[in-house]
Amino acid sequence: MNQIDVNGVLAQIRALSAQASAQQKPAPAADGGHSFGSLLKDSIDRVNGAQSEASRQQRAFELGDPNTDLSGVMLATTKAQVSFRSMVEVRNRLVSAYQDIMNMPL
Repeated sequence: MNQIDVNGVLAQIRALSAQASAQQKPAPAADGGHSFGSLLKDSIDRVNGAQSEASRQQRAFELGDPNTDLSGVMLATTKAQVSFRSMVEVRNRLVSAYQDIMNMPL
């Protein structure tokens, strides 16, 4: 089983977030930055979009669409899998951090 480099994944998520922010400006949080909730929602929406696109391409290939090639389908599927795994790993790290904070003595 391959180990996922969490810092590398987080760096990629930050880079994608910066690219998305340059394209679309969501409402800023009270402190002038983006709220954690909106960043999380945007990330989940991007993962969902990648999975939907992969599913659409798979369906088109199965139906014999001449404009859909196998390499494009495989690329979209792999991209969706990697983005989902990354999101799950970030979620696991957030849950772990939350549990560590909750278990701290006062």
